[in-house]
Amino acid sequence: MTFINSRLVVSLFIFLVSLGAAYATLHPFSHGSAHDPARRLHMDLNDAFATHWKGRTGVNVSIRLARNKSGEPVHALVDGLNIITLALSYDKTTPDGKPGIIPLRWQPLPRNSSYASPYTSTIVFLVRKGNPKGLSDWDDLVRSGTEVITSNPKYSENGRWSYLAAWGYALKQSGGDEAAALEFVKRLFANIKPSDSKSGKRDATAAFVEQGLGDVLLVWENEAHLLTHEKGEEKFEIIVPPVSIVAERPISVIANGGSSASDVAVAYIDYLYTHPAQDIAAKHYYRPRDTAVSATYADRFPATELFTIDDVFGGWHNAEKVHFARGGVLEQIQSN
Repeated sequence: MTFINSRLVVSLFIFLVSLGAAYATLHPFSHGSAHDPARRLHMDLNDAFATHWKGRTGVNVSIRLARNKSGEPVHALVDGLNIITLALSYDKTTPDGKPGIIPLRWQPLPRNSSYASPYTSTIVFLVRKGNPKGLSDWDDLVRSGTEVITSNPKYSENGRWSYLAAWGYALKQSGGDEAAALEFVKRLFANIKPSDSKSGKRDATAAFVEQGLGDVLLVWENEAHLLTHEKGEEKFEIIVPPVSIVAERPISVIANGGSSASDVAVAYIDYLYTHPAQDIAAKHYYRPRDTAVSATYADRFPATELFTIDDVFGGWHNAEKVHFARGGVLEQIQSN
């Protein structure tokens, strides 16, 4: 995900569901890396929903994954249908403010759920096998001699989640003392080993996994599981800190009302909250909302105290304004 001049550029996936022989003309986009964890998840979810819809209605649907190459929103219509997942929760207000890009109505929540995101993740520590530095909590990351690898929050969505996870932890530990949280994050940044001045998620991961830099990588839990699975459990292990942040990508529908495609779109999102879809999410190492599925995968997802962006920062808009805007807290920390 790209950030330019500390302003968020919306990055999204658009799941284009077409009925029959409908087609759409799109701006150029990248299909994404085969190793993109979100892409893998949604490929399986798309196939599962297509099978589900066929069994329910007898109608074949084709679901295609698209992501704009530059990170800009893609204005694309297939039978009046778009389903999108947004990388940051506060992005769900942007369609109303960008009529030239997505001039359609916005449904912020699925009909059958109080959650805007059907599954979640959190920020965890990926360490070398045996955890040689004995890292178990956020306080361990600010110890002298600990080298931390993380994406640069100035440019990376993943880095912003990690930054806010650390800030939220420090704020809770200090009883809400903002000055103490600032001092803690300053100490954390003093231990961050830079891998690239504009390090994105892939750069930070490569620095830790491929180049062997650092003692710990701050990363989404689902990605940490994939890395240990792919690179070898004999090389890495995952530490889930006692306190961390709920990382989520809300999903909704943008559609021209009244079309049959709109019905399919809403049914698709409703399906994501069903037991089969929740099980697929858990198999891809995302934390499911369904309590029965969560119980099945309890060993995979250790219990931890999770806080939300709204709980600690008053929402993404406020976090952006205070921490990531020009002249914000992050810029002040990084300029020191």
